[in-house]
Amino acid sequence: MKDTSTSPEILQNMREKEIDVELSLSILEKFNRGDFDHLQPVAVSEMPDVDGSTVIDFTGNPAIRLGSGRARERLANLLPHELIARLEDVATRRDGGELVFERDALHELGLLLLPRVAYGVLNGGSATSYADRTKNQSFSEELCTLLEDSFDRMSEVSRGRAKGLTPGFVQPDGSFGPTFLELKMRNLLVTAKRSRRLLETRLPGCSRSLPDPLLPLFQMTSVHTDEQLAEEYDRYRSSPLLSDLIDETGLDPTRALGAVQPLISAYTHSEEGRPKRVFSHAWERENETLPLPGGHGQSFAVLADIYRRLADDGKRFVYLGNVDNLGALPDPVEVAYLALSGKQAGFDFAYKTPVDVKGGVLVYDQEGRLNCADIGPAVSKEDVAQAEAAGKPILFNAATGLFNLAHLVPNLDRIARELPTRFTDQDKDAGRYSQAEQVTWEVIGMLDDFLVFSVSKWDRLLAAKLLSETLMTSGIRLEDPSYPRSDDPSRDLHSTAARLHDGLTRKLEDEYAMRLEGERWVSA
Repeated sequence: MKDTSTSPEILQNMREKEIDVELSLSILEKFNRGDFDHLQPVAVSEMPDVDGSTVIDFTGNPAIRLGSGRARERLANLLPHELIARLEDVATRRDGGELVFERDALHELGLLLLPRVAYGVLNGGSATSYADRTKNQSFSEELCTLLEDSFDRMSEVSRGRAKGLTPGFVQPDGSFGPTFLELKMRNLLVTAKRSRRLLETRLPGCSRSLPDPLLPLFQMTSVHTDEQLAEEYDRYRSSPLLSDLIDETGLDPTRALGAVQPLISAYTHSEEGRPKRVFSHAWERENETLPLPGGHGQSFAVLADIYRRLADDGKRFVYLGNVDNLGALPDPVEVAYLALSGKQAGFDFAYKTPVDVKGGVLVYDQEGRLNCADIGPAVSKEDVAQAEAAGKPILFNAATGLFNLAHLVPNLDRIARELPTRFTDQDKDAGRYSQAEQVTWEVIGMLDDFLVFSVSKWDRLLAAKLLSETLMTSGIRLEDPSYPRSDDPSRDLHSTAARLHDGLTRKLEDEYAMRLEGERWVSA
């Protein structure tokens, strides 16, 4: 059913708001035609746990064993021949005709493989919602009151900025720390340097014939943040956290490959029935449309040409994660495990905590497939709460995926076409409308041979969906006796904040190569 109600005035307003008119109307036509009617919320038949086969425990000492011939076969196009011939030197041990790789060996092998890996971020939009006081108070009014001074200062510098350009943490002296993106770029340089050093130790001169480890950084931006990000990257080249490493390694993560996510329109609320139309009375103004992102799941279409280019340039794996997670960094252990397994992809999940309220959970769906069900659009909050009340372990999506390009590239068009588009009703200041989104991690339900890495929340999921989480992870006022506490571990914000802060400290010391000088973290 083709929409005929979109007047010239509405179309003009959409263009003025930089809304992709063709894409918006295409989605609208598909909805009214019934193309999305079969997409029901994911029905949870079971909450899975570690099984050692598909869901692997990565919090301890993960190990993989396979025949030496098979191991060499799977690494054949990833490492120089001379290194593959001496693979036993990297493995933990040889057991008959098999090679066994435990954590330390996987870490070393992963560092050797990093020239075949590129790292990407979903930059998203601005941090306005992140710093919204009402949203943060709905999480914990008690916490917001306690941290009000820090909240006000952080929200002032964050509102209207691209999320990745806001401070990733607050320094112990109360000043703002480096931004999320500045920190991630530093990690890429530190880890690439470690990779090159190991490659040169193992096979002198070989690094010169391989692609740059982990680079180029690639990203999906929005029409409202793309220019702002580019300007900031120019300044990052002289950042104290980056400039010396750029000079030393000859690598430059600020020269990122990027693609811009289009904006789509909001649509009429489901209560208005069919045919659904373009929402055109935002803030109660006639012919006023509302531009919205279409969800990070659009990245498979938006970044398609970048994935193809990376594959042509010798990359074989890509990391993709949210910009606002300081724990979502390249993990050599995961890279090696995925390469040796020959699987299509690997995804990070961590056991759910009180701050994990926006995102997806690992489920067996109604068809018995492992899937990621986004809380709200795909699985109800009530279903999740019921499972939690029953004491079931819930693996929460850490929004980090490691994809094998050999599988991803040939399937990009299919994924972009078939990844579910879900409509959710909204009741906000702009009015009552519905929003169409593709959720990135529902791609899990479209794969048939992948891994789930069960990781430590305090290591890999230092996320910041709300500004309150950033303040918790920063350890602000942890010593205050009025910090929200509870005898129920699932509601104890003080214990959660303490563990998040410990996780951040370990990350800054190791993977970000920083040190605490007085009351400020600086380059080590």
